[in-house]
Amino acid sequence: MEPPPADPAQPNAFDVALVGGGLQSALILLALRRLRPEARVVMVEREPQVAGNHTWCFHAGDVPAAAREVVAPLVVARWPAYDVRFEGLERTIDDPYACITSESVRREVEAASRPPGVRLVTGAEAVSVDATSVRLADGRRFGASLVVDSRGPGRFAPRGAAGWQKFVGLELEVEPALPFTRPVLMDATVAQEDGYRFFYVLPLSQRRVLVEDTYFSDAPSLDRARLARGALAWAAAHGLHGEVVREEQGVLPLPEEGIGTPTRDGVLLGGYQGGWFHPTTGYSFPVALRLALHVASRSPAEVFGPAFDRLVAEHRRQWRFAAWLNRLLFRAVQPHDRHHVLARFHRMPEATIRRFYALSTTGTDRARILCGRPPRGVSLRAALDRGLFA
Repeated sequence: MEPPPADPAQPNAFDVALVGGGLQSALILLALRRLRPEARVVMVEREPQVAGNHTWCFHAGDVPAAAREVVAPLVVARWPAYDVRFEGLERTIDDPYACITSESVRREVEAASRPPGVRLVTGAEAVSVDATSVRLADGRRFGASLVVDSRGPGRFAPRGAAGWQKFVGLELEVEPALPFTRPVLMDATVAQEDGYRFFYVLPLSQRRVLVEDTYFSDAPSLDRARLARGALAWAAAHGLHGEVVREEQGVLPLPEEGIGTPTRDGVLLGGYQGGWFHPTTGYSFPVALRLALHVASRSPAEVFGPAFDRLVAEHRRQWRFAAWLNRLLFRAVQPHDRHHVLARFHRMPEATIRRFYALSTTGTDRARILCGRPPRGVSLRAALDRGLFA
């Protein structure tokens, strides 16, 4: 592999410059190392470490064959199925599920950054980004044939948010061993307050579990202490007692409108900033992986073209449907009734559920989700009063 030119500020010093060290940039870097190992790459992250403090999950079907070797080293836990629990519905869905963490992503990114031609720059903020370069606050500049700006949810500017997904998750080291082995993606058999409320639970090992108190709420305000107490109360009610070893939290917009083009003046916008996430569930892994494979499987000069246009067009189509569902959930259903909508959805065929989580629904899936007897709590009057059809 040829190292980059001595002066990284020169035009085309790098093939790809990645701005932001989150999931999107990590997946692009790792895919490039697998599919185009000769590519010269620089990643810039303002924090001392990449990958933040997160847990990302996905269904096995979200990973195409071309990406399996990219994703496999990131996985810290796998399960053959998962559970959902609602009033009047407890179901095991036989769809393999997997988890990656900030630690596993960070480890692989740091390993991928050791060869010549790859440079990881942390603790440095990008203050200027254009189609051919990235300039840092300390004056350094990196030239590249392709610049991908993936600087997080804080830079995503939706034209409107129907509501907000907010959560606090506690990772616990427990005694005795866990009495269950499958994840619980939604336990909504709890008091419904501040919108739709559920617990998301991942048994990471026999003695380690992540419990998240999660809300689909009308307001973005987050009472961290209250949600942390909720997570501990859920754990205690299920016989889990132990030490909190990690905490994470988030407040994510649930958009109600479509997105624009994920480019700006020749810069490719990745991750949340570019709208590469699921607007209803907040899942980002499947969509971010699609973009990463697109970038990594072609030269920088070929990234923008017919294949990119098709990728964006399909993403917009899927996004519009999911954003419409957000409007329906938040405008046509009272907050305390929203759990009925999610319960109805989780009674559907497993393939429809899987494709919806992956943001790859078919026409039949969309018809199945929208048609039939509406769930309890859907109100045409509320929809009209809140401008659903405006």
